[in-house]
Amino acid sequence: MIKSIFAGLLGLAFSNLTFAAEDHHLKDVVVVANRIPQSRDSVIGDVSVISREDIDRAGQSTINELLSTQPGIEMDSTGGVGSTSYIRIRGNGSKSAVILIDGMRVSSATDGAANLSQIALSQIDRIEILRGPASSLYGADAIGGVIQIFTQKGKGQPYATVTAGYGSNNTKDLSATLSASNESTAAYLGVNSIHTDGISSLRVNSGYDSDNDSFKNLTINANISHQIAVGHEIGARIYTSNGHYNTDNSDAPAFNDNSQQILSLTSKNKLSDYWNSSLTLGESEDQQNSQGFSFGTSTLQTKQRQVYWQNDIKLPLGNLILAYDRIEDKVKGSVDFSEKKRTSNGYVGSYLVDHNAHALKFGLRLDDNSQFGNYTTGNIGYAYKINSQWRTTASYGTAYRAPTFNDLYYPFSDYSYTYLGVFYPYTYEGNPNLKPESAKNTEISIAYDQGHHRLSATAYENNISNLIVGSNGTSTDGPANVGQARIQGLTLSYEGWLDHYHVRASADIQDPKNEDTGKVLTRRSKQHGVIWVGGKWHDLEIGSEVIANGQRYDDAANQFKLAGYTLLNLTAKYKVDESWTMSARINNVFNRQYVLATSAFSGNPNAPDYNTPGTNLFVSVRWVPKP
Repeated sequence: MIKSIFAGLLGLAFSNLTFAAEDHHLKDVVVVANRIPQSRDSVIGDVSVISREDIDRAGQSTINELLSTQPGIEMDSTGGVGSTSYIRIRGNGSKSAVILIDGMRVSSATDGAANLSQIALSQIDRIEILRGPASSLYGADAIGGVIQIFTQKGKGQPYATVTAGYGSNNTKDLSATLSASNESTAAYLGVNSIHTDGISSLRVNSGYDSDNDSFKNLTINANISHQIAVGHEIGARIYTSNGHYNTDNSDAPAFNDNSQQILSLTSKNKLSDYWNSSLTLGESEDQQNSQGFSFGTSTLQTKQRQVYWQNDIKLPLGNLILAYDRIEDKVKGSVDFSEKKRTSNGYVGSYLVDHNAHALKFGLRLDDNSQFGNYTTGNIGYAYKINSQWRTTASYGTAYRAPTFNDLYYPFSDYSYTYLGVFYPYTYEGNPNLKPESAKNTEISIAYDQGHHRLSATAYENNISNLIVGSNGTSTDGPANVGQARIQGLTLSYEGWLDHYHVRASADIQDPKNEDTGKVLTRRSKQHGVIWVGGKWHDLEIGSEVIANGQRYDDAANQFKLAGYTLLNLTAKYKVDESWTMSARINNVFNRQYVLATSAFSGNPNAPDYNTPGTNLFVSVRWVPKP
């Protein structure tokens, strides 16, 4: 598949395809691809950048909605705003992506996923996405890729912003920021509060599950940096997010209280003209307090103490990156895990060279994990610039996913319940004999970039061994290594400007398959795509996006089909004057009923689907005082 696709793309590179010769800046600087700043056109890898301007242009949306418009990314959730949501990159599992906030891991050590629903877009400066294996740089879990979220920082003359919005389901969103910097010091403080009456998590018409499930969340983001001498900077930051999600009404109260916190200290030092060093010490914390009629009350806290020491060395030809990463996981709460802590030490070496028409990267990493010993991953890539507009790349990389505490050590638990007079048996237990998943990925790409138009095609094949299936869909549930999976895919993307119009489009064609059973991997479609078209006339910007996904299956046996869907969303932004801006967003214009996940399983095949929002509107006003 990959060879035939690449042959056709290479032929296209030497064809007479041309575009308008206008020049428009599309060359973002990215960090996530190699842990150092690089121009996008020099990166060997499949990357995307969501800028602050893109976030503002999208109007009020959740980070889930924003990420779902990006190539290679699918999302699913168990309800409306605030509910549990999962991200899948290139058809890989939800636990096979590393999520970073300002370089710090934020996923839970127990379930392996990050609580994306609590990340406030108002506090984000940009988001970088790397698709493909990245364990040689970032360690465990980077089989599908890495998402790096950079929060806003102090810059420029002192200024403040206030944004207030209101929308469907009594949604109220308020954010305020303070920012300032001078030649030596930069400081930032941001606060965001959101409350919504929400929608019912389950698609039911009666009973205690039919009520709307409200959500509220408060986020605080603060950071400061100071240059103590030329080339030497220290910094500190704190990021906290506290949310409360109601899942039932007063007849059977149930809720999830979730909090995230990141504390970090950073020292950046230019030791010489050719040697830069960066040291980050920090801790991320994920805490969940839950109550439900079937399991009572539950508390769970995971802490990740993290150390990142990176040295960037300029060589006569190329750059050498040497790094040491350490993560200490600790778990406590009402769940009595047989093991409650683990450590991982990572040693990274990476070499990059970009010379004339050629670019090369080579990376190797050794992880020493207290649970399963040593694990080595690597990556090699090559790029050739055919001419000033065309560039082709090829790479090979290995990656792995470490089993979570839930996978390994969750104690035997009986969640059986009676609903409407019917008894439903259900138990769950971890599996301490699990092995890490391992992956081998090959990919090739070709890209055209003449400044005003950029298009690319990337074909890949990812072979995964010791695939971990987190549940088997039966009444006696538990994780297991089930064998092999193969994911083949092609990602096509385009971005450009045509007169007043800005266009972004992407299409993903993939075959995520369990090689042992021949079944499609759960909650992954074989086709999905996005088209966004926006235009600007003086102070008015309008945009429309179409999101389409093919059918998926909710279970490993492919018994529960989730139908494909297409959504249309509209946005508008109007600059009233130098201080005031108004924005509006309409989601799901045609009120399509679609399903991202279901609660049904073989023991209860008639259980309801999880709900998704119908047509909804949000309007906001932003105030930035004149300097």
